[in-house]
This record gives sequence, C-alpha cells and structure tokens, in this order.
Amino acid sequence: MILERLALSNFRLHKNTELNFSENLNYIVGGNGQGKTTILEAMYFLCTTRSLNQASDNEALNFDERFFEITGAFRDTVKNKIRIYYDLDTNKKSVFLNDKQVNRASTLIGKFPVVTLTQSDHSITLGAPADRRKFVDSVISQSSETYLKILLDYNRTLRQRSSLLSQIKESNNRYLLSQLEAWTETLINSGSEIVKHRIKFIKTFQEYIENSYQRVMEGKEKPSVYYSFYGELDENMIDEKFRDELKERYNDELRRATNLVGPHRDDFIFTINEHEIRKFGSQGQHKTFQIALRFGEFFYLKNVRSIVPIFLMDDVFGELDTNRSRKISEYLNDIGQAFITMTDFTNFKHLQKTENDLVLNVNNGKAAYA
Repeated sequence: MILERLALSNFRLHKNTELNFSENLNYIVGGNGQGKTTILEAMYFLCTTRSLNQASDNEALNFDERFFEITGAFRDTVKNKIRIYYDLDTNKKSVFLNDKQVNRASTLIGKFPVVTLTQSDHSITLGAPADRRKFVDSVISQSSETYLKILLDYNRTLRQRSSLLSQIKESNNRYLLSQLEAWTETLINSGSEIVKHRIKFIKTFQEYIENSYQRVMEGKEKPSVYYSFYGELDENMIDEKFRDELKERYNDELRRATNLVGPHRDDFIFTINEHEIRKFGSQGQHKTFQIALRFGEFFYLKNVRSIVPIFLMDDVFGELDTNRSRKISEYLNDIGQAFITMTDFTNFKHLQKTENDLVLNVNNGKAAYA
C-alpha cells in the first residue's frame, strides 16, 4: 500500500499543506515544535481515525480555527481516498471513504494498516501491563476484524458489569445478582475468545520478533514473548479456568465494585535469553526490543493481510548508537515506503539514502521539498 498524497487544513500548525510522497523512504526534517510529527499524526488519523498521541480531536485544531480537515490518497490494488473532517462547534468528527460517509470508525481499522515506531514505545517494555496489552490488541485488531469485534464487545460488557457491581454495592439490592450472573456469562464467552486469539497470535508472532531482533543484533541474543496469565493452559480449559477464577474473586468483586478477572488484567512478558527485560534489560536492549516489536508487527501485518502497512518513525534515530542506526537504515530497505522524522541529517551520515528517497523540510507548519 502506498500513500500518494496528503492534504492538511487547520491541523495543528499546518494551515494549508499539500504533499506528494516517494514510494520509498520519506525523510521529514525539522526542529522541535515545527510540525514534522504532525504530518505523521495526520497519516495515523487517516488509518485509525484517532490521534497518534491519544489527544482529543479539538486539541489538533489550529489556533482560532473552527475545523480541521485531513485528506489522503492510498494506492494498492485499487485507489482509495480518505477524508476526515472535524467541526468544533458540533464537536463532531466525520469520516469519508471514497466520498461516502463511514458511520462506524472501527470498520476502517485494518483496512489501511499502520505501524508506528516512536519514542513513547518505551512504555511497551518498561511500562504497565496495560501498555503491553494495548500493543498486542492493536496488532491483532488490525489483522482480524473478528478479534476487533470481540474486543469491542468485551469492553462494552466490562462497562456494563462494572456499572452493575457499583449498583449492587451502593444499594445492596440482591435482586441485581441475577443480572450480574448473566453479564458474567457474557464476559466469560467473549473473554475466553480473546484469550484464544492472543495465544494463537503470540505463537505466530514469536518468529517475527526473533527475525527482526537478529537483523539489528546479528543473532547475539534471543528474544521471547510469553502470555503470562494463562501460561501453557490447554485451549479447551480456558473457559473453565476463567469461570473458576471469577468464582474465587466473586466476593472481592462485590466488595470493590470492579472487574478483577479477565483478559483485561493479563500481561505479556518480554525476555532476552530468558531474562525478563522489564527487570533486567539494559537501555540498549529495551530500545532494540521495541524496534523488533515494530518491525515484527510490520511484516506480520504484511503477511496476514497481504497489504503493505504504512510505516511511521518519529525521531527514533536520535536515541540510537551508530551501529543500531546503521542496521535499521539497512532494514528499512526491506520495508518499501516509510516516513521518518528527524531534526537534521548532519549527525546521520551513516543512513543509507538513495536518489529515490524524498526529503521534506518543515518549518513553522510549512513543508518544502529539499
């Protein structure tokens, strides 16, 4: 998949920006706060209908403006045009695919797969379990419409069940317990399916992580990923395990009025040579593992969806030593089209830049071809 064109109106610093891209590497160069990352954010918006940094839509507005608009043209086996329009007065975001309005944003997830490698990826290996679940769920959701639907249903069930637990705690109404039982069964059904999808994914994804990690580290270390909560539990026993744990925590859930059991509480353990990286990894190992996860995600989505994802890298090279930068620069040749932000080229002479690559200079929301 190739992103051919991008147009921004009133999107952060970009009042009126129109860009055409190379099918190879696109370097977006500029100082901090000049609007280079905004271009990546707009691409991410087109693929997911939401912000790269999870900001609210109104935060993306240019100062004193009442709307923003992002338009992009993708080419694969067919051409597609995506337009996103946000109106501040109504606080409403509208999404259009080939000039037809899309009523459910989730229907676009995975249609235009996107992979991001940013400085905030440190949270995946260093952060809380929720950060690792978010990474795994994002990859599977882009590769499987079925999983995305189950995940959305599961999250709705969590909200309903949490509300019911709060009502029971506040009112002590025992008649609500029968409703709780019904929601618990729904939780078990959808939650067990999530666990099964995750187990299958991790088994497959392991090879992609190993291949990517070895490209950067030349096989000196072996990375692994484990799904901690259910371990090596037989797939046919997941429902029973889930049910038993809910029974065990039943009184705790009533007392605390919260959902204490399920895949929303699970974790994924990342290791290097069987040592947990979150506890024992060096700074370089963390960064290499994060890079391996993203490159692994790229090739996994490419193979599963038979669509080449959009690959976005935001100010990553500045955090890397010369050897890792050189290896990643070589690796990018296997990607195809990619978008890479950086502050300048002066300290990155080791990067492999060809005549087919594009360089954009960004200054105060204005972009110019170098």
